[in-house]
Amino acid sequence: MKFLIDNAISPVVASGLRAVGYEAIHVREIGLAAADDETIFALAEAEGRVIVSADTDFGSLLALWEKPKPSFILFRRGIDRSPQKQIELLLLNLDNVREALEMGSVIVFDRQRIRIRALPF
Repeated sequence: MKFLIDNAISPVVASGLRAVGYEAIHVREIGLAAADDETIFALAEAEGRVIVSADTDFGSLLALWEKPKPSFILFRRGIDRSPQKQIELLLLNLDNVREALEMGSVIVFDRQRIRIRALPF
């Protein structure tokens, strides 16, 4: 599984995912720190990457896109925003949401639960 970490998330999350064998890049690592959401979205779709962000705008883009990819992981408010906690939360739950991500889904990590919504909306 390949990940594209958005600017709303620390680059440490990309490093942490790489450390355990995932292919992960942060937008800052590829010169896209100031890129608009559409550019990030297009890159993720072209490279088969799952977007990881705290920016809810990607959900709106996916609703307009009307396609099953790219998948998107959203960290909602109330989640511990420390990079280490985000890495732990991802690694703890990736096996449970892997199939949904591979098929095309939005995964929302909320304070009390994880929500999965299949794409397209």
